[in-house]
Amino acid sequence: MLDNRDYTLIIDKSGSMSTKDKPGGASRWQIMQESALALANKCEELDPDGITVYLFSGKFKRYDNVTSAQVSTIFQENDPSGRTDLAAVLTDALNNYFQRKAAGQVPANGELILVVTDGEPDDRKAVMQVILDATKKLDRDEELAISFIQVGMDEAATKFLKILDDDLGRAGAKFDIVDTITMNEMEDLTLKEVLLSAIND
Repeated sequence: MLDNRDYTLIIDKSGSMSTKDKPGGASRWQIMQESALALANKCEELDPDGITVYLFSGKFKRYDNVTSAQVSTIFQENDPSGRTDLAAVLTDALNNYFQRKAAGQVPANGELILVVTDGEPDDRKAVMQVILDATKKLDRDEELAISFIQVGMDEAATKFLKILDDDLGRAGAKFDIVDTITMNEMEDLTLKEVLLSAIND
């Protein structure tokens, strides 16, 4: 399920990412950097032509065919600031997938989109709508999965991501394509298990 699949990593660089959840500890941005590097390493094993990486706050930037070696550079070139416009970046990533699918450029097992974020998006309804619309264009459940990985302790964000994970069907989604996990939950799992749970959820 993990092979023959494209991987996209969407990284939140909004202002709250500079927060330190423990006094004297690492910031969410630093914690995310380590995790993003580990995810990129694993995804690169599975997707040798490189992964797509987005960084987003009020605007977003897309990097194509990224190798794990380039991930550190991307982090060095960016600092946390701005809002959390998740709907816009998700729309671009999903449109990109459907364009490649229409052109016959998507691997047999489809795509996994990993979103690493710490807070609530600016517009919760818009995020939900973008995902609902995407499910209606899918032919099968496993071809597209979106996994939200939460950094930090924002309870409102945890609740919102849980709604995305559990309530998409009730909201009218054709398939349940969302899985959510916190960084703390990830500590007990291998990266392979995290990726598989995103696809099999």
